[in-house]
Amino acid sequence: MKISKITLHNFRIYKDTNEIVFTPFSKKNINVIAGRNGYGKTTLLTSLLWAFYGKLIAQVENKYRLDIKQAGGYQNYLESLLNREIKSNSEIENQNFSVEIELKDLAIPALPCDSITIKRSYSFINNEEKLNILINGAENELTKEVGYELFINDFILPREIAKFFFFDAEKIVSLAEAKSLEELRNLNKAYSEVLGIKKYEELKKNLESLRSKLIRDEITEKQRQELDRLKDKESQSAKLLENNLEEQHTLEEQITHLNQQSNQLQEKLIREGNSITLEELTALKRERDSLKKESIEIKGELNSILELAPLVMAGKKLTELKNQLDFEFENNIGANKVVKKELENFSNDLLSKLKKSSLKNTSNFVSMIESSLKEKLDSSNQKGDVLVALEEEQYRNFKAIYANIKGAYSNQLKDIVQREKNNRVLLSRTLNKIREAEARKDNHLAVKLRDRKKQADKMIDEIRLQQKALSVEEGMLKAQNNSDKRQVSELEKKFKLVDIDNKKLKATDIALDKITKLISKIKEEKKYTLQKTLKLILNKLMHKENFIHDINITIDKDTMNIDLIDKNGITIDKDSLSKGEQQLYATALLKALVDESGIKFPVFIDSPLQKFDKFHSKNIIEEFYPSISEQVVLLPLLEKELTAKEYESLKNNLHSSYLIDNINHNSSRISEADLDNVFSELNEETYV
Repeated sequence: MKISKITLHNFRIYKDTNEIVFTPFSKKNINVIAGRNGYGKTTLLTSLLWAFYGKLIAQVENKYRLDIKQAGGYQNYLESLLNREIKSNSEIENQNFSVEIELKDLAIPALPCDSITIKRSYSFINNEEKLNILINGAENELTKEVGYELFINDFILPREIAKFFFFDAEKIVSLAEAKSLEELRNLNKAYSEVLGIKKYEELKKNLESLRSKLIRDEITEKQRQELDRLKDKESQSAKLLENNLEEQHTLEEQITHLNQQSNQLQEKLIREGNSITLEELTALKRERDSLKKESIEIKGELNSILELAPLVMAGKKLTELKNQLDFEFENNIGANKVVKKELENFSNDLLSKLKKSSLKNTSNFVSMIESSLKEKLDSSNQKGDVLVALEEEQYRNFKAIYANIKGAYSNQLKDIVQREKNNRVLLSRTLNKIREAEARKDNHLAVKLRDRKKQADKMIDEIRLQQKALSVEEGMLKAQNNSDKRQVSELEKKFKLVDIDNKKLKATDIALDKITKLISKIKEEKKYTLQKTLKLILNKLMHKENFIHDINITIDKDTMNIDLIDKNGITIDKDSLSKGEQQLYATALLKALVDESGIKFPVFIDSPLQKFDKFHSKNIIEEFYPSISEQVVLLPLLEKELTAKEYESLKNNLHSSYLIDNINHNSSRISEADLDNVFSELNEETYV
């Protein structure tokens, strides 16, 4: 499908009749309609959308909904579409405007046609908006029976996805920045519309509504009131939860802004000669404190190990001590010294008492005891002298100390000395850096910048505390909402239905289950195609090789999130992308969605290439514009959004060029330009 002709009559800045003719068609698919700021490029997009959708233009983009609201309603908005000069100078019978679009190469089932003409007009005489559709130049009963608005939406271009074919290249970045709950829902909604499953989702909602109605039909008045109360309670907790999530998103945006401000102030500090950042200075002070603590610990270890120094200095004496102890414990005499002494004392005492006793013939008894004790004591003395007489546990401790001195002691001492030396050097170096940094505090501008940065950082900390509180509140609200849902569900289960309603409910549940599974299946199957297509387009358009390693799309109920994964498997923060890269990502996403839609319709792009560098622009010109559609219309600001060099790159695929000439403040006209002389015609005096 292609647009062969566009005719504007008194539409906003376009006074009288202006025509843009794209026929005859060729294999070259790109057309340029250029004009300076305020000459009517964006107005041209608005005119096309109004011609297709009229009052329903508000459902295409939020911008038009706001425009209609600010105008005080659609009727007032229509009055703003009339050319100002016509409105102020002409009689009421001449105050009308219209937009006419002629389409060719259409493929509409059961309706063979060479061309379709859509004309929407508005007359101030009777305040009437009128829509006409001609098939091959004549009215058609089928289009009348279907309804013109429905015919355009179902057979030409669904308004739900029109924004993907008529878009402002700079504003589509919002598509790439989807973060809030509402934005993620909108992205999922757009995806559903592109896949053509919106009707399934509407059917699902109708089935859910029918199911709820069937459950409620047999409820008593008292039960109905209780259920309504619980429903209201559930709704309130859901709203509070959603509001909490939005507040968290707002705080996150504030943190992002403050971080940018903090970084800018830090850059200014560096330019003022502060080669070290406040964060680095804080880190240095932490390192200083850590090194001081480590120094104390090292000295403690050194003192502990130096307690053994006298033993080390003892040298041979220590070895002799060790040999003596080994001898005593090997012969089992060292440990018996005390027992031996006690035994001697006991024997002496016993003998003394026996001698003094009145026992008769004690001499033999005494001599035997003396002989036995003497033999026992003599045998003990034959083993060697007891010089130390340590207990067994003391002996083991000594052996451990001796082994340490002979083995690891030297290495331990060297290691501790080296650590102490390294610590001392690092501490000295750190203290010098701190002194150098703090020496610059006399710079008044630097002091002022530091104070502002501290204030920004303090605000960030305060906001993070608010975020933490909101996060806690979020958990409570989720729990409350789940509790409310359970109460509603449990109450609904208690209600008994009549037989016929039970059958209806069962059939509804089956249909609802099937439609839910079908929607989920379509989304899951298609998301992998979208991931693959999006990755392929991004790698074609971006000049950073393998910058995007993978794409991960998550679809959770009514939200959709797209994560960009780098070669290390880490999710790329889209806020970290440059504005050009964000627009490039949004452009790639838009093309992927257009491809998924399967709809062959012309693509109009306002403000192309504005945020792209020369490398990205080259990729867009060579890879994106030639492939996004069989007919592409660019609305650039020449020399800014499209340079002469970039225009030359387009020529291989350039079909036609038009210039918008501003006659006066309230009037512009569109005229065809020579493909080879667009920039020279742009600078002619009549165009300035």
